[in-house]
Amino acid sequence: MKIAVIKESAANEQRVAASPDAVKSYVAAGHSVTITKGAGAAANFSDADFKEVGATLSASNTAAVKTADVVFSINGGDAKLIAGMKKGAGLLGLMNPTDQPAYVKACAKAGITAYALEYIPRISRAQSMDVLSSQSNLAGYRAVVEAATEYGRAFPMMMTAAGTVAPAKTFIMGVGVAGLQAIATARRLGAVTTATDVRPATKEQVASLGAKFIAVENEEFKAAETAGGYAKQMSPEYQKLQAELTATHIAKQDIVITTALIPGRDAPILVTKDMIKTMRPGSVLIDLAAARGGNVEGVKPGEVTVTKNGVIIVGHTNWPSRMATDSSSLFARNLKNILPLMSAEDGAYAPDWEDEIIQGCALTKDGEIIHERLLPKKEG
Repeated sequence: MKIAVIKESAANEQRVAASPDAVKSYVAAGHSVTITKGAGAAANFSDADFKEVGATLSASNTAAVKTADVVFSINGGDAKLIAGMKKGAGLLGLMNPTDQPAYVKACAKAGITAYALEYIPRISRAQSMDVLSSQSNLAGYRAVVEAATEYGRAFPMMMTAAGTVAPAKTFIMGVGVAGLQAIATARRLGAVTTATDVRPATKEQVASLGAKFIAVENEEFKAAETAGGYAKQMSPEYQKLQAELTATHIAKQDIVITTALIPGRDAPILVTKDMIKTMRPGSVLIDLAAARGGNVEGVKPGEVTVTKNGVIIVGHTNWPSRMATDSSSLFARNLKNILPLMSAEDGAYAPDWEDEIIQGCALTKDGEIIHERLLPKKEG
């Protein structure tokens, strides 16, 4: 099949959906790969790197996708890209479809098959294809590195002839993939680390990393996880109890990292302005959910701000992009693992519509919107 890899146009996006290693494997399998000039530059992959492994360079995204059977992207591309694709082609990327209904309609109207990679089912067989996990893992690591940069003191305990430096106290709120990596990284740097989550299964995971678990463990807590492994929306009553517990804990912390996201919803507020007022000057709040409104009340997406009482709030909005080389390489491997589900024995583009992974992430097909999350809810 003909594969096209585009240059991302979204602001602050430095990733690319293919690495030279991935392209080399595609070419070895008999596929042809066209990549837009400069697509990998921000991720430290040069045009020469791609050309050396057999890719053809294109002057523009429009030219790259014109005859492609499958288009690989990070953020799904734009209206111009969709309009320039051939009917029946596939487009893969992180598409945020519930927030962009017009985009999904444009894909259907163009007759292309759009695959939202964030909708890949969380099943064992799909772990190697899970772009959310691969990108969140790096985001969790980067969050701690950024915290260490902003924090004006040391992370580990240091015993010197001049006296002892106390270790930083770090609190991770939300123990998904990003949160677990943040815990592991903070522990490696020597911080005293605690964590919280509304899902009971995370308690053991936190303990296994050497951190202490903080949560209101009532009956609602015991049932607070969806079949897909996501956190459920908690009741106002539980949120109040949890807020009271975390408020006293946050006041004693040097670093707080929030990671809570609920698919299709704005990020829940976990840290209020009143909580921030209790934190010490020089404390750091890292909000990984800033792009979805933020877990920290008053966070400014894309900015680093300092409150009146000296608390530093970091609201970067594209954490994986801050480690573009590694995040691009992992993203590319995820796509490499998805491709066999879209290939016939002779290598032609032929999605396996009987496969639950394809069914789970396909948004459009044959001019229609097909994903259940995007269809009108049936009455009764």
